[in-house]
Amino acid sequence: MKDIVFDRFGGPEVLHEADIEVPQPGPGQVRVRVKAAGLNALDGKIRSGMLEAVYPTTFPAVPGGELAGVVDALGEGVQGVQVGDDVLGWSDTGSYAEYALATIVAPKPAALDWPHAAALPVAGETAERVLNLMGVAAGETVLMHGASGGVGTLAVQLATARGARVIGTAGPGNQDYLASLGATATVYGEGLVERVRALAPDGVDAVFDLAGKGALEDSITLRGGTDRIVTIADFRAQQLGITFSSGPAETSSDRLAALAQDAAIGKVVTTVTTYPLDQAATAQRVSDAGHVRGKLVLTVG
Repeated sequence: MKDIVFDRFGGPEVLHEADIEVPQPGPGQVRVRVKAAGLNALDGKIRSGMLEAVYPTTFPAVPGGELAGVVDALGEGVQGVQVGDDVLGWSDTGSYAEYALATIVAPKPAALDWPHAAALPVAGETAERVLNLMGVAAGETVLMHGASGGVGTLAVQLATARGARVIGTAGPGNQDYLASLGATATVYGEGLVERVRALAPDGVDAVFDLAGKGALEDSITLRGGTDRIVTIADFRAQQLGITFSSGPAETSSDRLAALAQDAAIGKVVTTVTTYPLDQAATAQRVSDAGHVRGKLVLTVG
């Protein structure tokens, strides 16, 4: 099968096409003929080698943690899924490929296209995990740094659905986008503390850092301490006494299915930019640069 691999750590240029054997599903796994693969900032950090201590890599490595596609083989003991089912879920073997193995998948609604389906698993799980970790509730104000990306797009909507107010930071080009999602938008950078205080005179109840670009000190100032500040992107968190949340605490087929249904009927909006599989290096270069609106997705086949 055709896939994208890297044989050494480095920039996006280390990604290249390769032909490898089609994987065979083990117990509890399904094999999926991939139609679309979600691309995450984590993919580039693993490719660069900066997360080797957390995510050990065996070369050649296939990037990608989420997919949407058609089930074409079942491992022993699989129940509730049939060959031919359209699904979305988390990849066990890397999703930048024509075929991938998965243990946890959910049905893809017919009204949800492949790219928008592939945009949901990682972003949805991450957004919910952090909102739950912070205990976000109705009537509270949440500050989200870098809120216009794939996780932020869902986090803004899920937080406002809980009855919270979201102040979201992004670049000048994404201010209207954040407002369309239901956030109060402001730009990041110098003067952020003053801008947020003007927007929330009574303070912010929690801070979700999705950007990892030096906003933790401002977050501590705004919160008056480190309580209820969570980052998924700034590796200085521990030295500052802030919670770093990484990796899925729990992946749920049922919750993913519900999120997919909400996306299919427009209750939850996802925004995607697609690249063909053979342009994975270009897509990761865009991701590495930041400022992505919504989600980057690779289309396969």
